[in-house]
Amino acid sequence: MSTIQATIRDTKTKGQVNDLRSNGNVPGIIYGGELPNEKISITTKEIKNLINKENFLSNVISINLDGKEQKVLTRNISFDTVTDEPIHFDFMRIVKGGRIILEIPVKFINNEISPGLKRGGVLNIVRRKVELKCPAENIPTELVVDLEGLDIGTSIKISSINLPENVTPTIQGRDFVIATVAAPTVVKEPEKPAEAAEGDAAEGAEGAADGGEKASTEGDKAEGDKSKEEDKASSEKK
Repeated sequence: MSTIQATIRDTKTKGQVNDLRSNGNVPGIIYGGELPNEKISITTKEIKNLINKENFLSNVISINLDGKEQKVLTRNISFDTVTDEPIHFDFMRIVKGGRIILEIPVKFINNEISPGLKRGGVLNIVRRKVELKCPAENIPTELVVDLEGLDIGTSIKISSINLPENVTPTIQGRDFVIATVAAPTVVKEPEKPAEAAEGDAAEGAEGAADGGEKASTEGDKAEGDKSKEEDKASSEKK
């Protein structure tokens, strides 16, 4: 769990907020529970470190504010449309006894010892995140799927994942699929249909026959012309 140092801010105008940002801080707010909303600021560096952490929207953060710690979740971060710098954030307090709906990421382990994947199978991920209803004091950082021993054709469903106590999927009434180990996809050149192949062969033979017939006709014509010339020459001698 990350710990971030925050400061109470007393900004009332847009100019004061802009000055806060110019000095390397990001304005934000903490809300939720029975306590009133608190306007705070955090250094731009700390906000960026938070954003760079994996799955930061589902990670519990400890905010140190005036010597007191509060556990919060990041609910929103706004960015400048031109510079892409963070310009505002919303943190929600985690209240003991409450329940929170979060999208929790799925992590797959032991890919290298899955028989199906070793034989060329493909891990087809249907859901990279699962929406869960969690107790505020028991929020999982990730759902782990162990691929050890899984062969081609295996479907990994939500029922096969060990969820923490009192954590339930928001989708109820069906055992939905998280991922499958699918057979490898092999692209083959389409084979020429037998009929087409036979047609091509017949056409080639027919073409050869036509060529032979044409050659024969031309030969007969040439021979006839030669015979006529010989007859003419013989008549002239007489």
